[in-house]
Amino acid sequence: MAKFEPLAEYCRAQTLREFDLSFHKIEALIGEKLPPSANRPQYWANVVDGIGPVRSAMRHTPYETFLVDGSKRVQFRRKF
Repeated sequence: MAKFEPLAEYCRAQTLREFDLSFHKIEALIGEKLPPSANRPQYWANVVDGIGPVRSAMRHTPYETFLVDGSKRVQFRRKF
């Protein structure tokens, strides 16, 4: 199973238009610490052709991911 697949499964079960998760909650879902690069917006960027671990896992969920600057939180916004 891919590292971020548990996060993707969690997101597929949500019905909210948008919600935030703390890094702590994401780490609990994936079962390991996020790397220091998770503090950069690019780590969570929603690039169409992205091949990073987050983008690969989130591609087939109804949410896009955005780092909430300076907060160690990620916002999930429904894309459809």
